[in-house]
Amino acid sequence: MVPSVHHRTATVNGLDVFYREAGDPQAPVLVLLHGFPTSSHMFRHLIPALADRYRVIAPDHIGFGQSAMPGLREFPYTFDALTEVTAGLLEQLGVGRFAMYVQDYGAPIGWRLALQDPQRITAIITQNGNGYEEGFVKPFWDGVFAYTSNPGPETEAAMRGALTLESTRWQYVNGVADPSLVSPDNWLHDQALLDRPGNDEIQLKLFRDYPTNVDLYPKLHQYFRDSRVPLLAVWGAGDEIFGPAGAEAFHQDLPDAEIHLIESGHFALESHLGTITGHIRDFLGRVLG
Repeated sequence: MVPSVHHRTATVNGLDVFYREAGDPQAPVLVLLHGFPTSSHMFRHLIPALADRYRVIAPDHIGFGQSAMPGLREFPYTFDALTEVTAGLLEQLGVGRFAMYVQDYGAPIGWRLALQDPQRITAIITQNGNGYEEGFVKPFWDGVFAYTSNPGPETEAAMRGALTLESTRWQYVNGVADPSLVSPDNWLHDQALLDRPGNDEIQLKLFRDYPTNVDLYPKLHQYFRDSRVPLLAVWGAGDEIFGPAGAEAFHQDLPDAEIHLIESGHFALESHLGTITGHIRDFLGRVLG
């Protein structure tokens, strides 16, 4: 029987946080942290595929998906702030120790959670969730860092281009060996949320905050060396945002990290759900028992 997935909303720091949850409340916890420009929608098929064995929780970050989208004056839209809300949700749900799956923006949020309390993290699955400068692919990141170092109309134009339907579709199909496996529903769903009035300024604010994630890398790498946390990297090798060198780089500080490069792109779950699910079930079955 396919496990039922619940769609719930909690109030954290006065904000509505939408999350998907499935599985036995007493089972080991797996937290799924989505990336830009999507939401927990990206995990809609993965959650039931894992919930027979784990309590799976997938929140929408503030400003994304079905969670609250306060204006810039009401919420700071930094990765620290997004992490604070995620931590508050987990506390409210009674989550102690947990494994996490991180992708894109979910990675810097997950890294912050791990640095706040290393003992809570039982295992990490990273699917194109970057933690090393080797993972940044030109020219995408040249445009981002040009904007973050010198925000203005000229550098902002490229970032606004990243908020268009063409760019959202590109994130889903670029690097995928068989693009027909990727449903157009994905980029149409994401774009409808990106196009909400005021969301462009929210996304630009998060772009400007991105260098704080790179600043954390030395502490993150020390955490890896100190904790030897079990880590599985299942990585779309054709991703031109976070390239395969970003996956291989985890071996620098976690020699026992398991790394699998697959013939897909940034949102590899859309084309390789079965492959990724198999790797996760095998990995967590060994490291969590």
